[in-house]
Amino acid sequence: MTTYTATVTVRLKNGVLDPEADTTHHALERLGFELEGLRSADRFEVDLSAENRVEARERANEMAERLLANPTIHDYNVEVAER
Repeated sequence: MTTYTATVTVRLKNGVLDPEADTTHHALERLGFELEGLRSADRFEVDLSAENRVEARERANEMAERLLANPTIHDYNVEVAER
């Protein structure tokens, strides 16, 4: 078994209200930054043992689908790296 780190990034889908990003966007503009847009995201790093990278990715995808992301309002991305 090899140890992998799966990074799961969860974002709201386009068109879903993102009050955290809106507040941060306005605050950054008040500080003088010009922005085209801003979206918030949650990032989860999961260390796990698996036979190979494909198995690690499948397990991380299952975690995202079952708990970390709500498929109705979220998109997610999984990246896997060997530790």
